[in-house]
Amino acid sequence: MSNAVMDKAPAADAPIQKFTATLSIRRFDPDVDSEPHWEEFSVELLPTDRVLDALHQIKWEQDGSLTFRRSCAHGVCGSDAMRINGRNRLACKTLMKDLDISKPITVEAIKGLPLEKDLVVDMDPFFASYREIQPFLQASSKPEKERLQSVAERARFDDTTKCILCAACTSSCPVFWTDGQYFGPAAIVNAHRFIFDSRDEEAKVRLDILNDKEGVWRCRTTFNCTDACPRGIQVTQAIAEVKAAVLRGRP
Repeated sequence: MSNAVMDKAPAADAPIQKFTATLSIRRFDPDVDSEPHWEEFSVELLPTDRVLDALHQIKWEQDGSLTFRRSCAHGVCGSDAMRINGRNRLACKTLMKDLDISKPITVEAIKGLPLEKDLVVDMDPFFASYREIQPFLQASSKPEKERLQSVAERARFDDTTKCILCAACTSSCPVFWTDGQYFGPAAIVNAHRFIFDSRDEEAKVRLDILNDKEGVWRCRTTFNCTDACPRGIQVTQAIAEVKAAVLRGRP
């Protein structure tokens, strides 16, 4: 019997190789530091790992004092916004393969808000502005059934419902950096969400609030906010629409 010629089985896919990356993190401990300073850490990672994975590895294996916020780790809660290589991003959505690892990856807290420790800032001023624009549906009538809304009416404000209050847009704004009284993009985006909601009856109140020297007119249309938004909201466009509504005196 002749020996059958057997095809060779395909070789198994080669395992994904880990690489070493250096993270340069801007550290600050208010108990011992007078000013923030930079510290470098080397970590072994996969290309599909995220910056959040690198931070976890540093905290769990190298320096337990490293302080940062995170919760869902899936780009929904918005708690891990930080500056990565000079840009506001969510650490849980930033993949290592999308960064240049030939040089240290810089990680620091978002700007414009009081620094508390390492990558953690005081969010109270941010949420104070958010509360001031009355971010909730206001309607005096009590309908017997659900308030109906057409597809077109919903589409009018659909984009601004995506905000996760991460502060990436607001803390990327040069005006906000220099003027702590400015409402900031996130507050205006959330005002937009209700100003253009056909079911809401207090649009005029919100327009009056934003028609202020620290309101929509402080925006300089630099598009930093739009570039920084991890949800892809057209922030600058939303601000322009609110400006137009203020001039009209109605949505």
